[in-house]
Order: sequence, then structure tokens, then C-alpha cells
Amino acid sequence: MSVADKLRELGIEEIQQKEKDLRQELFNLRFQQATHQLENIMRIRTVRRSIARAKTVLAEKVVESEV
Repeated sequence: MSVADKLRELGIEEIQQKEKDLRQELFNLRFQQATHQLENIMRIRTVRRSIARAKTVLAEKVVESEV
């Protein structure tokens, strides 16, 4: 089961909360990078992609609920 499939099982509010949490994590990672405290720089990339997945699934659910 892929990450997107797991997101599709959640409700709209849960996905929005997940996206909000991921954005906060991204902010913290960027802050750590600026202060040279970030050890795993690839984490930024994975969080950005997770945000994109959440936004995509959220858009699918919004279109689905309109139909």
C-alpha cells in the first residue's frame, strides 16, 4: 500500500491537518538547514513530496465530493 493510498483512506479534515503538520515540519527543517544543524538534508525533499501528495489527494477528494 502506497503513501497516497493511505492518504486516500483519510477524511478531508485529516488530510488538511496532515498537510499543516508537514508544512510545519518543513519550516523546522529549513530553519535547521539555515543554522547548519540539519544532518539529513534529503528529509526536506521527502517532506516536500509528501506535501504534494497530500495536496493531490485533497484535490481529488474535493472534486469527488462535488460530483
